[in-house]
Amino acid sequence: MNKRVAVTFNEPDRVVAYEAALAGVGLEPVRNPESLEGLAGLLLTGGTDVNPALYGEAPHPETQPSDDQRDALEIRLLKQALEMNLPVLAICRGLQLFNVVHGGTLIQHLENRLHEKRTDLPVSADNHTATVKPETKLAAIIGSGKIAVNSRHHQAIKKVGEGLRVSAMSEDGVIEAVERPDKAFAVAVQWHPEDRCMVDARDRKLFESFAAAVEQL
Repeated sequence: MNKRVAVTFNEPDRVVAYEAALAGVGLEPVRNPESLEGLAGLLLTGGTDVNPALYGEAPHPETQPSDDQRDALEIRLLKQALEMNLPVLAICRGLQLFNVVHGGTLIQHLENRLHEKRTDLPVSADNHTATVKPETKLAAIIGSGKIAVNSRHHQAIKKVGEGLRVSAMSEDGVIEAVERPDKAFAVAVQWHPEDRCMVDARDRKLFESFAAAVEQL
């Protein structure tokens, strides 16, 4: 029987790619559960901007309207996962919320359009490069050094949250990944591996490693 993991979202059509990636590594996704009881991991997905009030700022003119219900659900589930030491994989908005929960802040709008590329490109397209730092959990999963990543975000980490380690940076200095080194698996990336996990071995390894951590429970 496949192990069940939570997957959070606010747009049903956009959760499909994440669910397919989870199913592809033998995990059964459970949509927006109220609790992680009986579940073996947490996948935080992309979506609308985290409410800047959560990190003590007023909204930037380019910041999207907040989804307070989703913010509250994901904060509760993430804290529960970390307390239970369940595997966590956070993607795009998920990385940003992961950082905020640890006391970090966000750049509310990136003026550099390098990172905000969306639906006009095939899923195999590489939008820009990032560098994975050696001796990190991420490096152990996908290797260190330069990698090609895709992007569709206009926000990013500003102040890194307490206890987090930066594990990848983009070519223009934007943080592309962070992790909790004291946890068995708590990895967050700014790009979208769910889009390319069927065509890119490194993106698939993120989901395979998440599944391996889940299976060890």
